Amino acid sequence: MYPEQLVAPMRQDLTSAGFQELKTPDAVEKQITQTKGTTLLVINSVCGCAAGAARPGVKWALQHTSHKPDHLATVFAGVDKEAVAKAREFTLPYPPSSPSIALFKDGELIHFVERHHIEGRNAQMIGEHLTEVFEELC
Repeated sequence: MYPEQLVAPMRQDLTSAGFQELKTPDAVEKQITQTKGTTLLVINSVCGCAAGAARPGVKWALQHTSHKPDHLATVFAGVDKEAVAKAREFTLPYPPSSPSIALFKDGELIHFVERHHIEGRNAQMIGEHLTEVFEELC
C-alpha cells in the first residue's frame, strides 16, 4: 500500500477536475448500480502512464467535448484495494488493469480502455479517443 502523502497529489489531480473518490466497495457498488446515466470511472495509479497520459487525457477529453458523462468517479489501485477489487468486478471480462478507464451506462460497461491502450500514447491521443467515445455514447 502506498503512503497517503505520496498519492494525495495524484488523487487531487482527478478530484480537482470533478471526480468523486470511491474508497469503499459499497461506494463503488452504489455508484455503478444505482446511478442512472453515464459514469466515467478512472482506476487511478501511481505509474508514469497514469501521470503522463491517463489522468491528463481524461481531463483533456472533458475540456474538449460537449458530450460529457453524467458522473465522474475514481478508485486508486494499490491504495483503496477493496474498492478497486469491487470496481474490477464491474469491468469483467477485462483483466485487472491500472490505470484504466471505464464508461458505464445505467450500470452496464459500455467502453473500457485498458493499460496497454494507454501505454505509449500521449495525453492528447487518449483525450481524442475519449471525446469520440463520449460523443457516441454520452
